[in-house]
Parts: sequence; C-alpha cells; structure tokens
Amino acid sequence: MAARLLLARAAGRPRATPTALQLAFPSVYRSGIARLATSPPFALYPSTRRVSFTSTGTQRSWFSTGTPPSPSLPHVKQGNEQDKSEVLLPKEDAFSIEKDTWAERHVPEWMLPYIQIARINRPGPTFMLLWPCFWSIAMAAPAGQLPDLKLLALFGTGSLIMRSAGCTINDMWDKDFDKQVERTNKRPMAAGKLTYPQAWGFLAGQLSAGLAVLLQLNWYSVAMGASSLALVASYPTMKRFTYWPQAVLGLTFNYGALLGWAAVHGSCEWPVVLPLYAGGVAWTLVYDTLYAHQDKKDDIKIGVRSTALLFGDKTKPVLNFFSAAAIAGFGTAGYMAGLDWPFFVGLTGGAAHLAWQVNTAKLDDPINLQARFASNKWFGALMFASVVAGNVV
Repeated sequence: MAARLLLARAAGRPRATPTALQLAFPSVYRSGIARLATSPPFALYPSTRRVSFTSTGTQRSWFSTGTPPSPSLPHVKQGNEQDKSEVLLPKEDAFSIEKDTWAERHVPEWMLPYIQIARINRPGPTFMLLWPCFWSIAMAAPAGQLPDLKLLALFGTGSLIMRSAGCTINDMWDKDFDKQVERTNKRPMAAGKLTYPQAWGFLAGQLSAGLAVLLQLNWYSVAMGASSLALVASYPTMKRFTYWPQAVLGLTFNYGALLGWAAVHGSCEWPVVLPLYAGGVAWTLVYDTLYAHQDKKDDIKIGVRSTALLFGDKTKPVLNFFSAAAIAGFGTAGYMAGLDWPFFVGLTGGAAHLAWQVNTAKLDDPINLQARFASNKWFGALMFASVVAGNVV
C-alpha cells in the first residue's frame, strides 16, 4: 500500500488522503506516513546529509534522556529544518579510542594484549604523570639555567613505565567492573585475553624496569619514590569506597612534584613543592572529573563512585573552583621559587585554558569530553615552558 501511494504521487495521481491511510495502516504509523505522502518533494539522501542509524551504536549522546529515533527509518531533513543532532559515523564511535588504535592494526596478535593493558597504544595520559615531574625539575634548576636534561629523560622514561604499571594494576582490580562498562569492556583482562598469572608476570617486569630507573636517583629520591607505590596500588580500589577517587589519583599522578625537586637537591623545599603538589591535585580533579562523566551511566548501574556522580549538575561551578585552586597553587609555587614575569604570563594562559576546558565541556558527550581531557597535555606543556622561561629570564 505504501508503495502504491508513493507511485501514485510520482505518476501525478491525487495524493492519498488521511482517510485512506487510516484504513491501510495501524495508528502507530499514520502520522509519519501522512506527512510523507502529503509533503513537498524532497531528496531521500541529499549529498550534504549524513544519516545516523541507531543500530550502528552511534547517537548524539550515550546519556541522552530523549527518545531515540526509530532504528528502521532514518530521519530525513526537509526544507529549512535545522539539524538538531551531532551525527557520529561508526568510525567516530565515542569509545573507539579504547578499541581501535595503531596497535590493533599493526602489532602482532600475541603482543597486543600487553600493549593494551599497559596503554602504550594510548600514551596521552602519560603526559599527565610526566608534567608535574618536569615542572618541579625546572623550578629546582639554578636561576638562569635550563633544567637537567638527564633528569628529564629519566623522569620521562619512569613516567611511561609507571603509568603502564598503574594501568596493569587497575585492570587487574577492575576486571569484573570493566566487563560491564561500554568504554572498557574490550580491555585484555575484561575480554579474557590475559590471565591473572600473565598479568602478574607482566607487572613484575614493569615494576622492575621502574625500579631500575628510580635507582639512578639519589637515595632521598629513591625512598620517596618507593613510598608512592602505596598510592599506585590503592587507587583502583577507591571507587568502591569513596566518591573522591579522582583526589587519590591526583595524589598519585602529581607525586612527581615532590620527587622532581628531591632529585635535583636531595631534599624538598616544602614552601615550593607543597603548593605545586596541591595545585596538581586540583588540576587532576578537573580533568579526571570530566573524564569520569563518560562512564557515569555505567557507574550508577554497577555501583562504583566518582566525583562526576558526586558533583552532578553542579560539576562546572565546582570544577571552576578547582581550576582556580590549581592556578593559585602553581602561582604560589612559582613565586616561592623566585620565578620571573614570563612564568606568570604563561600562568594566565593556563588559567584561560582551564576555563575553556570546563565551560565548553558537554557532560553528556563522550567525544567532547575526550577532547577536553586530551587537551591537558598542552596545558602541561604551556606550564613547563612558562616555568623554564621564568627561571631563565
């Protein structure tokens, strides 16, 4: 019947009437077919229109509360109707960053689970661990001098190793949770590609490599670095007991703010490193709360906690506060370290970047949140350049 109606239209015969439609179709389909039969001519697939099918798993937001479109009939824009959704193609799936990287395409199959559990195929967050170390080393450099390149190389290597070890520990703890979360259900432990004995053996190798790097530093730094393992091991459990796992991650990821200065001087200048450390923790609360909003629907379902759930619709005001706290901590550290005006110019740019991150974040849009999260490597680079410039001038 639907075909006859449309063919009649094409042949110039009278359009079908609502009465005819009522007789031919169930009520659930009438309104849509009536609009189709009586509307002006249009192209089903205009060249400028991308059609999104919900069966591909793509949609405007993973957490949208609106009614999803029918999986069988694509929405067709007519006339001057505004496009109200952001269409994602299948290759732009919100969580493809977890599931389709260079490693999946090029690494031998036997090696792939180890690359994935260590997140070597996703190096971006390594910068969040590395930058506090670099800031501290640069602040500790003698006035007018560049930071020690050997220490930067050691801390860069150590950051890569220890971030990968932390990810291995996290996946071992969270295997059962990861199975239930869209973003993480293809991780090696959750997908059954690695066993616990294999993961333990790999972790032993990672920690041994990390120890080899740590032993290149002075003994004060060795003792301080070894003490951070308690934070590394405990962080994955925090989401089970507290809404503040992001704060524990901040204490863990910014430990280099203490360790970097110790590696240069063999002790800590607490009036400098404590504000730097506190600023780093506040910074982590900003970027990891935005990151956690990707998983909030699944987190509620499986019963884990995060600052994203705690802050809810107050997330942006709270993160603006933590952004200000981060800038205040960094500014205090720079002042106590005797940095000159270029540092404070760069710090102003850093403040603007954090404000942009928070206030342009779309808390129900994983693609947007991934971009805001990833931008923090550039925030860290700006801060490092500012510290170096403020010390050299």
